[in-house]
Amino acid sequence: MVPRPDAAPDASATSAASAASSAPAGPPGPATTGGFAGSAGSLHEAVAEVRRRFAARRPRSAALHTRAAAVMPGGNTRTVLFHEPFPLRVSHAFDARIVDADGIEYVDLLGDYTAGLLGHSAAPIQAAITQAAAGGLSFGAHGRREVELAELVCRRFPAIESVRFTNSGTEANLMAVATARVATGRSDVVVFDGGYHGGLLSFGGGGSPLNAPYPFHVATYNDLDSVTAVFAEHGSRIAAVLVEPMLGSGGCLPAAAGFLDGLRRLTSGHGALLIADEVMTSRLSPTGAADAAGVRPDLLTLGKYVGGGMSFGAFGGAADVMARFDPSRPGALAHAGTFNNNVLSMSAGVAALTEVYPPELAVTHNRRGDELRARLNAVCASREVAVHITGQGSLMNVHPLAGPLASVAALAAADDRRRELLYLDLLEAGCYIARRGFIALSLALTDADLDHFVAAFDDVLTSRRPLFAEV
Repeated sequence: MVPRPDAAPDASATSAASAASSAPAGPPGPATTGGFAGSAGSLHEAVAEVRRRFAARRPRSAALHTRAAAVMPGGNTRTVLFHEPFPLRVSHAFDARIVDADGIEYVDLLGDYTAGLLGHSAAPIQAAITQAAAGGLSFGAHGRREVELAELVCRRFPAIESVRFTNSGTEANLMAVATARVATGRSDVVVFDGGYHGGLLSFGGGGSPLNAPYPFHVATYNDLDSVTAVFAEHGSRIAAVLVEPMLGSGGCLPAAAGFLDGLRRLTSGHGALLIADEVMTSRLSPTGAADAAGVRPDLLTLGKYVGGGMSFGAFGGAADVMARFDPSRPGALAHAGTFNNNVLSMSAGVAALTEVYPPELAVTHNRRGDELRARLNAVCASREVAVHITGQGSLMNVHPLAGPLASVAALAAADDRRRELLYLDLLEAGCYIARRGFIALSLALTDADLDHFVAAFDDVLTSRRPLFAEV
């Protein structure tokens, strides 16, 4: 284990806040049954009580939020991290632990929404970044490591015969969509309700006003008939279908048997391209989730851990499609980006794919995730509560609903107050997941960490059973 750095107190906190500081940093202890006050009251009262408890224990985080709100809208620059009464503010992290500004330590089960697959202090990643930084931060030229990383990506993901790098998964998906429109000479794109492909390609609830201004047709995930109907009406204008092999941000709903294969047949039959967004799901098998399902997309996008957890994205696919970006060819498409091949991400990515997450480890890590999800669902069944965990491998989502759950429409029935209650109660038990219930396991998590989480989850559901029992 990497030694934990000393946490420096926030200088902006008042002396009164310091005096009210909560429990000292240290590994979370075992969960204890009955440790959650207010479980017998109404849902509204319980949420109000846990918000008060959260705020009372975190005066330094509150002070930082006040400062942040003066210079950022809502004190926030990444919307998904916001929650009431104010966001958790992390001081530092190591292995599979995060420590907040008030010195409270948590087991990190969120893994930075999949970007943190490798853990907070993987030695090969740290060494790669240190070595790269020592050789210069920004070349303004091609470097050796980008060649190595491109070779590794093409070898690992069969759908990628040729690849280009970007700075994020959002960029990668935007570039893939734009490439498909150029390659087909068509304008429209089929997406799915609940799909998330970055801040400018978000389709929860049907779509975001910030989305890129393309003509989108929003179909129903896992409903091949809905996609067939879109092609029947608009087929001559459809450039691509953009799909996640498992909805990630949309609630960890895996593709049903035959769904991806059906999309492959539809797109091929209508002269459109199939784009697999594997920014999240590429971790789910040695060669990505689409390949594991026996489907070869025309374009595939990557991000997150493939760049060593640094700012990174990539899009690639069939050589003839990607050849449009060859600058030596007349009329080539331009793809700019000062930091597309930045030396830190390129070096960290090489270490990630060779030393930290080789193909064989993808198998064992995702089997571990399947086992955890089964344990959590067994807890829900034993406590007879309307809570269910969906997902695949090392990615999963806790839903305050009775299972099974197979559609975005079914997830919409959840009471968001129950999500918040689970989130804040688990924080008090020393377990950090997403506010919406999302979990992405890192390689740094130990068996003891997972046992602690299962015990804490059981404790919360036991103490809160009147608020989660099936009606």
